[in-house]
Amino acid sequence: MIKQVKEFIDKRMTMIKLIFVFSVLIFVVRQLAKIIREVNGDQFKAVLASQSKGALIIMLVVGFISILPMLVYDYSIVQFLPTKFSPKYIVRSGWVVNTFTNLLGFGGLLGASLRAHFYGKGATRKQILYAISKVALFLISGLSLLCLVSLIMIFGFGIGTTFAQYWIWLLGGAVYFPGVMIFTKVTDSQFFSDLSTKQELVMTAGSFLEWGSALGFFVLIGYLMKLPVDLRLVVPIFVVANVAGVVSMIPGGLGSFDIFVIIGLGFIGVARSDALVWILLYRLFYYLLPFIVGTGLFIHDTGTKLNSFLDDLPRLLIQRIAQVFLTGFMYFSGIMMLLFATVPNLVIVNKLYVKLLPYSIFFVSHIMNIVVAFLLIGLASGIWTRTRRAFMPTVFVLILSIFNTWFNEAFTWRMILLFVIILITLWLSRAVLYRERMANSWGVLLFNSSIFIVTFVIYTLIGIAANKKSPLHFDKAYLFPSAGAWFVGFIGLIIALLVLVGINAYLTAGHPEWLTQRFNADRVKAVIDKFGGNEDSHLAFLRDKQIYFYTVDGEDKVFFMYKKIADKLLIMGEPVGDQAKFSVSIDDFVKEADKSDLKLVFYEINEELTMSLHETGFDFIKTGEDGLVDLDEFTLAGKRHRGERALMHKFDREGYQFEILQPPFSDELMKTLKQISDEWLDNKAEKGFSLGFFDDYYLQQAPIAVMKDSRGKIVAFANLMPDGNKITTSIDLMRSSADAPSGIMDGILINLYETSHDKGYKYFDLGMSPFSNVGTSRFSFTQERIVHLIYQYGYKLYSFEGLRSYKDKYVDKWESKYIAYYRRSGLVYAVLQIILVVNQPRNKKPAGLAKALWYIMDANQPK
Repeated sequence: MIKQVKEFIDKRMTMIKLIFVFSVLIFVVRQLAKIIREVNGDQFKAVLASQSKGALIIMLVVGFISILPMLVYDYSIVQFLPTKFSPKYIVRSGWVVNTFTNLLGFGGLLGASLRAHFYGKGATRKQILYAISKVALFLISGLSLLCLVSLIMIFGFGIGTTFAQYWIWLLGGAVYFPGVMIFTKVTDSQFFSDLSTKQELVMTAGSFLEWGSALGFFVLIGYLMKLPVDLRLVVPIFVVANVAGVVSMIPGGLGSFDIFVIIGLGFIGVARSDALVWILLYRLFYYLLPFIVGTGLFIHDTGTKLNSFLDDLPRLLIQRIAQVFLTGFMYFSGIMMLLFATVPNLVIVNKLYVKLLPYSIFFVSHIMNIVVAFLLIGLASGIWTRTRRAFMPTVFVLILSIFNTWFNEAFTWRMILLFVIILITLWLSRAVLYRERMANSWGVLLFNSSIFIVTFVIYTLIGIAANKKSPLHFDKAYLFPSAGAWFVGFIGLIIALLVLVGINAYLTAGHPEWLTQRFNADRVKAVIDKFGGNEDSHLAFLRDKQIYFYTVDGEDKVFFMYKKIADKLLIMGEPVGDQAKFSVSIDDFVKEADKSDLKLVFYEINEELTMSLHETGFDFIKTGEDGLVDLDEFTLAGKRHRGERALMHKFDREGYQFEILQPPFSDELMKTLKQISDEWLDNKAEKGFSLGFFDDYYLQQAPIAVMKDSRGKIVAFANLMPDGNKITTSIDLMRSSADAPSGIMDGILINLYETSHDKGYKYFDLGMSPFSNVGTSRFSFTQERIVHLIYQYGYKLYSFEGLRSYKDKYVDKWESKYIAYYRRSGLVYAVLQIILVVNQPRNKKPAGLAKALWYIMDANQPK
């Protein structure tokens, strides 16, 4: 049974350790909460208010220094263990153990358990127990020496004779050290075989420094309090009180130590209220604050183990929370400062504002309030988007603000606590800030611009209302103190606008090299020739899109066609190239784009790619259906195409001829085609991106199908779009002259169906019917119904070509097409940006609202 229990424990040792660690953590948190609850808030405030800031800083620094001698114990323990630990690890672990033992000692039980937890790696239970026990013998040897010093002071020099009645306590403590030394030397035991005199003296010296530094710090507090008392008399009081605390075995000597100190200080003329303040400051700076730091280190150590156990998820979560909190604080402080600068007299009488004010920062200068407010707002955008270059300016602004608030008359300790939290979150956020630059998303631009515009409008209206000549009748001073102050603030707003624009330019500056690459036709053709293309790959030769190549060992494997708009990279269709590399190439593109705060949006992609993207963090929405003609099944025979059959007979009778012309094309032919295109457009602007436009270079890349009349004159044409795989073919531009007969486009299509079938193609792609059968049901998702309206009116604005009713007479198979967008992106913004790109007129500037949207979209575009 014992063997089974041992095996059970050994198998679950990791879980047992975690349970122990969390038990200690829960206990620590509960004890800390208990201590905080027991502290009288008013008394605590009075204590702090009675001390100068300089004295409190000295207490804080010396209090932490006084803890350091305790680390000697930890350095001694590891000497008895087989595992070697780094000095950094010993300091960190020793600080946790000693600050916990200080406050929650339990007669050394907690310290022993924690030391076993921190230093038990690679050692047996027996080795750990022996090492801890040896050190434990010397923990109070320093107090024993102080007892001897106190006896000498009282009976040798007559210092503190008032406390001679406690001689038995001091004598009992004084005999402990020599007793331990004699015991370790005369006892013939294996336990003490490796304990040298040097090690004993080192541990004794460490203990003496520990208790001596605690005594020195206690005396220093009395000195800084400037109490009229002989500080030499404090030594026996402190020593006797600590002996009582050790004997009581109460954690930290809470209660017993305090009673003895209060009584003893009363004997030398210290008022009870001053004694309470003295003890409270000692407890705060020697016990509580180091303990809080130790708790933080313990949580960090525990978190590191838990983080490793949970595959790094806790760390990422904490860093993300810190980043969100920091961003929220910066926006909050900026808005609070703007309110104070905009309507100072109004906000200072607002109870909610007054309650929130201590959780913000502020400057005395009116202009500085406004400028720093917008600095915080602008930098908050960079922190929110995880931009690395936002970190140092944020550190500078926050530290400057903290120092300003520190020396302000309205300074409170609550603010200091807040600033400590802010600096910690700033430190935690640094690892989250990995992006090289920020991209201007419409959401951030709209939010920041709204803050400035609303502030500017309100500030201007208040200036008008507060003017003496204003017809409005009310107490003008209630809004603003003076016209002069208002004008200074107005100048500050103008400066703040420049600051906001400058911060934005700084955060968004620069573009990655791949974002500014020029079109390279040879690389595009090489990928298509080797791996094949798709129904959209020929659109690359329009040169209105940029190309991102995924390269392996110097060879291009895949390319993407995309266009940048705001913080989006709108990708036209599926990737082109080696299908086996699609997944890794998409991951590569996502990572490279993410470094510059850019998000991918895939437009008009098939279901297979959509589902694959969905598994990697993309959401999707159906954009319409792509119509395919099955060339093996197409025939003019039968009822379905009797109208088209009659049309083709008519063209034959009238002498119309179909022909496919091969590139390169002559200048004369291109001139003819351009004339036909212009007649067909009738001064309407062409579009790009997902649709072709008349461009000599583009048309020279593939055959062109033409219809000629009986005189041999070209009256209509369409350029072919091969997919590079001999599976699907299509056309892009379909243009006819003004004197072309009705139905001439059908004539081109039917001839192309037959010719493509003869060349071995399986399908003919008639293109997409936008948002066909999407968001039309009352059971459709709300976002689909909203986006359907956006598309309906957005495309109607530009008269999008290609109606489903026309294509239905030929299409045999409708394939769904989708938009895939990054899950955290706003769908409405993404769709609006798609509409702007897809419907951007060629060679014609948009007007009205479209012009405004396009201006925002085109800002910071790589040229």
